[in-house]
Amino acid sequence: MPRIHLIGERGELDGEAAELYDRIVESRGSMVRPFRVFLHAPHLARHIARLGHEVRFESALPGADRELAILAAGRVHGCGYVWDTHIDIARREGVRPEALYHLDGGESDLTPREAAVVGMVFELGSSSSVSEAAYTRAAEELGVDGVLELSVLVGYYTMLSYTMGAFDVCSL
Repeated sequence: MPRIHLIGERGELDGEAAELYDRIVESRGSMVRPFRVFLHAPHLARHIARLGHEVRFESALPGADRELAILAAGRVHGCGYVWDTHIDIARREGVRPEALYHLDGGESDLTPREAAVVGMVFELGSSSSVSEAAYTRAAEELGVDGVLELSVLVGYYTMLSYTMGAFDVCSL
């Protein structure tokens, strides 16, 4: 049971929050669960929505890398919402079934690039840092700019997972 009312309708809002509701629906296709929480604080939600737009829709990371990282971040933080929301997107973006199976707890081999992405996400998610070996693998596969983008993406999905976890809305 959620610990907070999940804002569902535009009519529940006014002013800046109502305008932000419209922008979120326009950019994401519907009012997504994290923003049903974040809209309780529109001054924060505006910035969170902008960052989310950047990491999802303006990223230089290839779609398969981005979606693999998003799914890995959801897994490392135990937020089922992230998996449920992004699994079909990941398939459309070309994430290999073997990589999805691996993230779902199965035994499968990852390509060097997949291993670099997943390894970095898991290290960041479990220790808030990355070993020299994980950094080097990620930098070789993604370049330094890609490592930076990956780090920001992990931070964004960590924030979503933590906030949704705090309000018990990760697994509705």
